[in-house]
Amino acid sequence: MIIDLSKYTHIVWDWNGTLLDDAWLCVDVMNGMLQERNLPLKTLEQYREVFDFPVRDYYVKLGFDFEKEPFDVVGMEFINRYNQRQHETILQPEALEILSWMASHGLRQSILSAREQNELLEESRILGVAGFFDRIYGLDDHYAHGKIDVGQKLIRDLAVPIQKMLFIGDTRHDAEVAIELDMDCILVQDGHHSLERLMEMGFPVVPSLKSIIE
Repeated sequence: MIIDLSKYTHIVWDWNGTLLDDAWLCVDVMNGMLQERNLPLKTLEQYREVFDFPVRDYYVKLGFDFEKEPFDVVGMEFINRYNQRQHETILQPEALEILSWMASHGLRQSILSAREQNELLEESRILGVAGFFDRIYGLDDHYAHGKIDVGQKLIRDLAVPIQKMLFIGDTRHDAEVAIELDMDCILVQDGHHSLERLMEMGFPVVPSLKSIIE
């Protein structure tokens, strides 16, 4: 598979799982919540098979009963616990290299994420990559319903022809967003979804960030 980056002028990145290595933390935090409720724990591989958007549906798959605990309550519990440990996460091993490569080859870059906006801005700043991006767009709440609407806003604000934009993500939802926005897409494995689930979406799937430029 050859990816022709010369077709594009703007790269739109997903954040969690694509540039930020945090799937392991999501599993660890969720397993703590599951254990307290006597629900089955998940391995990282099992997590990649069940995690999805909207995340409310993912919680149902895990066994949460929203008649006993409202989704807003358990969803915020997860976010609070994740945020308490967010400092433990780091960038994916090749993230800084590929961001630098894209910039040095004249490609503009932005982030489109399901992370809450203020937390997204803070994380990208602390990890030293905020300066790579023209726009950093997250959601206005913590419940990760999806990012099609904010993706449409990003396209309007960038004013870049859609055929000149490439979206890079790690989940089926990233592919769904790209389809809805009529944007080309590359999916990277080892994030929040399994290789098999990514392959079903019909976009190129690469084993690592570096393989995009190799």
